Amino acid sequence: MAMDVVDYEIFGDDMQYVEIELDPGEAAIGEAGAMMMMQDGIEMDTVFGDGSAQQGGLFGKLLGAGKRLVTGESLFTTIFHNESREKRRVAFAAPYPGKIIPVTLSEMGGTLICQKDSFLCAARGVSLGIAFQRRLGAGLFGGEGFIMQKLDGDGMVFVHAGGTLMTRDLRPGEKLRVDTGCVVALEPSVDFDIQYVGKLKSALFSGEGLFFATLTGPGRVWLQSLPFSRLANRIIASAPAAGGRQVGEGSVLGSLGGLLDGDNR
Repeated sequence: MAMDVVDYEIFGDDMQYVEIELDPGEAAIGEAGAMMMMQDGIEMDTVFGDGSAQQGGLFGKLLGAGKRLVTGESLFTTIFHNESREKRRVAFAAPYPGKIIPVTLSEMGGTLICQKDSFLCAARGVSLGIAFQRRLGAGLFGGEGFIMQKLDGDGMVFVHAGGTLMTRDLRPGEKLRVDTGCVVALEPSVDFDIQYVGKLKSALFSGEGLFFATLTGPGRVWLQSLPFSRLANRIIASAPAAGGRQVGEGSVLGSLGGLLDGDNR
């Protein structure tokens, strides 16, 4: 399927959304629940799979749906297509605080590897597939599991990073050790492996886990300062209703302050 060439604009700072401008006949695909608004004239269709193989018959649709199921995503994808005679816009919002990363796949050699829940939206024609970790260690201990998401095509894709974004261009042979949950995306030329922290005391008491992700160049990598799993763990740990303990947030009143301000409902 031919790639749609779309214009876009990213708004906001820490809670961003991206507006994609569609010419008549153009379309964009979005992750389930990511749509924020769409102008009159844009029609929305839910398709089986990732929307890239709608002309490939039943087998192509089943294959696309299977890829999404394996990566933990919904079996269905939403396509937004402009049926009017003028340019129209559709907006997709980030799911939690962070940055939206625009990537032109043709500049990445046609492929981008990313964590399973980072995909936000893309131009029609981009294929959402799976990328198996080449090493068993990376699959078992890599934080994101044995399977990551692979985005193929020549068009624009938008992925989301939590917190503050870091982009690094690694030279051939250059290594970077990263917390496994902080890896957002990488070029296929980057080697992804897992390294043991090395010292038992550090592994048990540092709070950083048993393993680092080791990224070896050449290629570009995108890192996030706030993985959603880390944010969720802190929220659960501080939520009494979820079995966590209440945090006094620096107040000398502690839990008494929670009673007074209504936080213990």
